[in-house]
Amino acid sequence: MKTHSPWRARLRYEFDKSMAGGAIALIGWLSLISLVVIILAALFLAITGIAPEGGEPVGFIEGAWESLMRTMDAGTMGGDMGWSFRTVSLVVTIAGIFVFSALIGVISSGLENKLDELRKGRSRVLESDHTIILNWSSSIFDVISELVIANQSRRRPRIVIMANKDKVEMEDEIATKVGDLKNTKIICRSGDPTDLYDLAIVNPHASRSIIVLSPEEEDPDSQVIKSVLALVNDPGRRPEPYKIAAEIREAQNTEVARIVGGKEMQLVLADDLISRIVVHTSRQSGLSAVYTELLDFDGCEIYTLPQPQLEGKPFGTAVMSYETSTLIGVCDVDGRIHLNPSPNRVIAAGERLVIIAEDDASIQTSSGAPQFAQSAIRPPVRHDLQPERTLVLGWNRRGPVIATELGRYVAPGSVLMIAANTPEFEADIAELTLPNDHMTVQHRVIDTSSKAALEALDIPSYDHVLVLGYSDHMAMQSADTRTLITLLHLRKIAESAGLHINVVSEMTDVRNRELAEVTRADDFVVSNKLVSLMLAQASENEFMAAIFDELLDVEGSEIYMRPMSDYVDISQPVNFYTVALAALRRGEIAIGHRRQRDSDADPRNLGGVTVNPNRSELLAYTEKDMVIVLAQD
Repeated sequence: MKTHSPWRARLRYEFDKSMAGGAIALIGWLSLISLVVIILAALFLAITGIAPEGGEPVGFIEGAWESLMRTMDAGTMGGDMGWSFRTVSLVVTIAGIFVFSALIGVISSGLENKLDELRKGRSRVLESDHTIILNWSSSIFDVISELVIANQSRRRPRIVIMANKDKVEMEDEIATKVGDLKNTKIICRSGDPTDLYDLAIVNPHASRSIIVLSPEEEDPDSQVIKSVLALVNDPGRRPEPYKIAAEIREAQNTEVARIVGGKEMQLVLADDLISRIVVHTSRQSGLSAVYTELLDFDGCEIYTLPQPQLEGKPFGTAVMSYETSTLIGVCDVDGRIHLNPSPNRVIAAGERLVIIAEDDASIQTSSGAPQFAQSAIRPPVRHDLQPERTLVLGWNRRGPVIATELGRYVAPGSVLMIAANTPEFEADIAELTLPNDHMTVQHRVIDTSSKAALEALDIPSYDHVLVLGYSDHMAMQSADTRTLITLLHLRKIAESAGLHINVVSEMTDVRNRELAEVTRADDFVVSNKLVSLMLAQASENEFMAAIFDELLDVEGSEIYMRPMSDYVDISQPVNFYTVALAALRRGEIAIGHRRQRDSDADPRNLGGVTVNPNRSELLAYTEKDMVIVLAQD
């Protein structure tokens, strides 16, 4: 076999390396070939003295120019006279055709590759003070919608998204499902959110906050934990702490996630959050509207701010110091949240106050003393808990948590009946561990979309009916459709019995809630929406996850709806200062009311719920109206 000499092999190797440089290297080689052809032709014309017929011989410079024109434009040689000059021109022109056709092809290919690279979304983001969303899930559209509302007061707000998904597909879906982005610009990038190199593309070092969604794939929690680990332990990370809000599904993964994220991360345990809100709402319909109002950016929000003018004052005095805001707790100097502390607790220097307000600019203490009607305040009324019968229709991975949480609140002698037909249903029931012996659990395997099967359960005999979606084994829309069918059957059963049945349903997609209104269920808990709202709020308020942990903890203060007539005399109009004082005397904080007359004309679909009402306005209440309070029990 013939072998090349070392210098030839080396030359070939260097040539191959240069060709691997891409379009720039190819353009360089073609330009060099053109230059060589032009120089050789110019030298040949200058040395031989060949000239066009009837013309003067040309020098090197003129020859180079003539050759360049024929290289760039084949039509230039059409006017040449004399076969000697035509022959030289023909050779130069043929070389030019080859070079320039190849050059056009290289440039076209290079542009196509560049456009393809841009389409893949691999270029580095140079934004600053932007919000980053990692991973893709059905929750992302609600997260974006909430951030768009929060960003309206900011200058040049940016949201940067990175996921294992095509950039153009992401942009198209966002444009279709989110709609008006107002002043917010969305920037999408394709990449692996667990890879350090890919994470550098979204420029986390200059970010305002980072949201890590739970991706729609196997073992999503491990992906979230790896993304947080890559962010926090990046060798080239910024010295300042990140503001990370991460979604975790399984409770057993929370400890590892907290070890990885440390103080830089707020953890949103999605299934736990939804399960607790479902339990609270099933026992007090209308509470989902309160949680939605506290979590979304369209209305009142929770702020954690220093209020030096109230330092040294008792908490009870501070509660009555606001007319258009509602003080609900204290964040101490160590960052611990204390909701509804003792009215006698003195606010220490450096502590932040947890306040519900329309926006942070509206948080101002009242200039005058609050006006309230002492005579309208009623003495405390205690209602003893009675045994309850609760029916759960449907089952998913949140079912065991819901059953466990429900057992913490009901009185002894209560009954929980669970009816569903998922593959793991009976195994889950067998493994249920309740916190006490206040409630007995029964179960039946039935088709919950069958009217006959539902009628056999004697549904009117239950105090509460809770409908869960089959979201573990069905697509989002299919699960919601089955839930709608169950709700329609329940409506018909209630009409036939001539009774009102307290029905609360879990929905997956917020768009299906409007369809479900026809079923006349008392309340709907839209799981994806609530998780999205929580993540969006946590990205803006570093204490939000801790606040909601306290709100939903059976050991802490929780939100309750109680008859307004238990607190104040409703025979005459009273202001909310009076209601707030009545609640404060019971060790509670009044944060709003639910008025039945407001529920029919409610543009935000909150069922007449108003959080943080103006405290000076006189209002007439009825027997059906409720006060929303933050209380220990």
